[in-house]
Amino acid sequence: MATQLARRGHESFVVLERSGGVGGTWRDNTYPGIACDIPAHLYSFSFRPPWDWETLYPRGADIRRYLEQTVVDEGLTPHVRLNCELREARWDQAGAQWELDTAAGAVRARVLVMAVGRLSEPYVPDIDGLESFTGTVVHTAQWRDDLLSGGELIGVVGTGASAVQVIPHLAEEAEELVVFSRTPPYVVPREDRRFTAAERAELSVPDHARAVREDLLVDADRAFRQRLGLHPDIDVIRDRALGHLHHQVDRPALREALTPDYEIGCKRILLSDDFYPALQRHNVVFEPSALESVTECKARAVSGHTYDLDVLVMATGFEATRPPAAARVRGRDGIVLADHWSAGMVSYASTAVHGFPNMFVLDGPNAALGHNSAIYMIETQLDYVLGALDHLAHNDIRSMEVTAAAEDGYTREIDRRSASTVWLTGCDSWYVDSRSGRLTLLWPGTAASFRERNGTFDPGPYLVESTHVYEGGQHR
Repeated sequence: MATQLARRGHESFVVLERSGGVGGTWRDNTYPGIACDIPAHLYSFSFRPPWDWETLYPRGADIRRYLEQTVVDEGLTPHVRLNCELREARWDQAGAQWELDTAAGAVRARVLVMAVGRLSEPYVPDIDGLESFTGTVVHTAQWRDDLLSGGELIGVVGTGASAVQVIPHLAEEAEELVVFSRTPPYVVPREDRRFTAAERAELSVPDHARAVREDLLVDADRAFRQRLGLHPDIDVIRDRALGHLHHQVDRPALREALTPDYEIGCKRILLSDDFYPALQRHNVVFEPSALESVTECKARAVSGHTYDLDVLVMATGFEATRPPAAARVRGRDGIVLADHWSAGMVSYASTAVHGFPNMFVLDGPNAALGHNSAIYMIETQLDYVLGALDHLAHNDIRSMEVTAAAEDGYTREIDRRSASTVWLTGCDSWYVDSRSGRLTLLWPGTAASFRERNGTFDPGPYLVESTHVYEGGQHR
């Protein structure tokens, strides 16, 4: 968003960052093995192809450096305010602007763009006695390089995307590693590789990089048919995952414990070539049940098995469907965004929210994908927001707010499109709001259909307050 605004040169803007550096998810997550599961040239900005990345799937450090370099190359440093956590954002109706209380002072802005992301607030489940643990507890998103010295008794809670990346590395460090698995994941081969020198030379040509990105996008979108449960598509991906399991796991009991009992795609499909081999190491115990309680150094699983541990690694994901930042945003008439979303996140065009004038949300309600790149989705939203900013600037408008009817209609559309997807087949996943049972994180369609539906700003569904009408004492 900042890059697009800087390149336009029309707007005065600031980026408020609560941390001491840029990078977001890729700054915070530094655990061993951290990497992306989307190919590099799809998980990058279309306007900044990463020709210098060495592997098909970028490492976390690669992405962090890419983002840091973007700030430098695009001249964004003067616009970024670090250590500037948002305490509260409040809509001032009389002034038609947002009043922001931050750790670095007050900010007033005509437009507020919420870009806090879905993977910013670590989630730790309520485990009885966790506070009594005599060892060290760490979430994967709060990793410390000095955490391990070698030879520890380590427990990993979870078998999601972060877990399958970190477990092979911890298995090499631990005297014993216990993996607590509430539900086993579907895993398909990752098949990462290094680019050849010739490939890297070709990828330095912008037109070639764009063509590669487009091919990757189209290929990834084909996987959406799997999420609709269509045959033979879903059978092919299920067979691939189960074939990977059978090929890599020889022990029948372990193989059975690692076989999911839900339909593939209901939870995130993971990519790994070394997760299953790690579970078969002599020093690794796969515990096919959740961590239930902790008493000092002893961890008890739902199965009743207990384990002595020195370190507990919480690979338990994030507060994705209930973003804590929503409790800090007050819109028209003082309504709190978290209250507006009490029955699950809702929006119009996955970007605007009724009751919150001149505010846009990136990577928020139904703006993610389970099969393709988040960056493509965000860039689609940027086109929408930039269109809205142009409309504000060129039409003498003080404020605009999407109508309740438009938001309700879009929510019904999302629910209707979601009903036939694999995400609502009964498994417990972070894509679905736990209170309402609605699919609130994912767009129930292809990346291309999201752009077709939400890539162009349309003022039709908005209530607009123009400057001259306001000055005349009337409101619309």
